[in-house]
Amino acid sequence: MYTRIDRCLDELAAKKRAALIPFITAGDPSVAATVPVMHALVVAGADIIELGVPFSDPMADGPVIQQSSERALARKVGLRSVLSMVSEFRQSDQTTPVVLMGYLNPVEMFGLDRFAEAASLAGVDGVLLVDCPPEESAPVRVALNSQQLALVPLAAPTSAGERLRQLADDAQGYLYYVSFAGVTGAGKLDLADVQTRVAAIRSVSQARIAVGFGVRDADSAKRIAAFADAIVIGSALVSSLASAESTAIACARAEAFLRPIAEALRAGQGE
Repeated sequence: MYTRIDRCLDELAAKKRAALIPFITAGDPSVAATVPVMHALVVAGADIIELGVPFSDPMADGPVIQQSSERALARKVGLRSVLSMVSEFRQSDQTTPVVLMGYLNPVEMFGLDRFAEAASLAGVDGVLLVDCPPEESAPVRVALNSQQLALVPLAAPTSAGERLRQLADDAQGYLYYVSFAGVTGAGKLDLADVQTRVAAIRSVSQARIAVGFGVRDADSAKRIAAFADAIVIGSALVSSLASAESTAIACARAEAFLRPIAEALRAGQGE
């Protein structure tokens, strides 16, 4: 199985550049703005887009993303709506990988096989389920892989030993490394510690490693890019979009936020 995610990361590895992966919540700051903002992020330098599926109990997310999820749910945005957004995005972008990030319950309610088929048809490339541990992931993986979709795993600072090895072995697309124990948008990165832990993962796996949680700006992204294959930035971006009063304003804010980070990564890695 070779997905758009793999192709993107291979191309960037050849350029010796880390991928920039912005996260936004589908349906926030509005339903109408979601797809235009996705396009704006690509224009600004996004390599892969993580699109959050709103959920009523987002236990791994901090206040910023929790509130964005609540706003999206109030607008009746569910999994079917999210897939429709991806399908609309694909009408004019067949290149940029899209990874859905969310929780297992909506997928199970949809039906694993039906979801995998619908996601593939919409143009999704990978799925990251926060609450789907490796011990329970086999049925999900089988369903997704049958439709050429990657199951992207999460590894935390507390992941170690055989569990870390299993997560790394299971990684498809990339391994999302949570840079510290906590919720999204909280805390301050200890970059030396993150680098040490990423090196530990590399010692047991060839998986591409994306670092997220706590990445806020061009400086932190550039530092992480020195040792990671990808940088995920979510809460700071979601916060910047939250009060956008129109689609045009949301797109302008998305570009203004992401472009300096993308430029810093390219400048720092020789492009």
